[in-house]
Amino acid sequence: MASGLTRIGAGAIVALLAPVPPATQQHPSTPHRHPDGEALVNPVTRTPESLKTGSIVYAKACASCHGPNGLGNGRLAAAMAAYGGRPSNLTDTDWQHGASDGEIFLAIRDGIGPDFHMPLFKGKLTDEEIWHVVNYISTLKM
Repeated sequence: MASGLTRIGAGAIVALLAPVPPATQQHPSTPHRHPDGEALVNPVTRTPESLKTGSIVYAKACASCHGPNGLGNGRLAAAMAAYGGRPSNLTDTDWQHGASDGEIFLAIRDGIGPDFHMPLFKGKLTDEEIWHVVNYISTLKM
């Protein structure tokens, strides 16, 4: 007698083994706000030490896509464009997913779905490191 697994098609097995992306919010194609992010209060004071820490973390985790000055022109930007996305310009005033500290924190921590051109950094960076990056990014805005 054949086991239940031998009766499942190969496509079904592949679908079962494929990674499941985290639950995401649907995002409009125009700039919008995230009330849950707007409600977050940045617990890390914007000090010279925080900005220095944020710049170090940014250089390691963000600059390859967003560029050393946040212009969205990092060394991986062209490769991302081939897959339909471009890193955000962090120096402009047009923030697709909100510009409050909390909204930026959530975009970094949770990524931006459904395609995740902006990957999530939860588990890769601590919340404190992300808040330092949020503080640093605020210095890049024009």
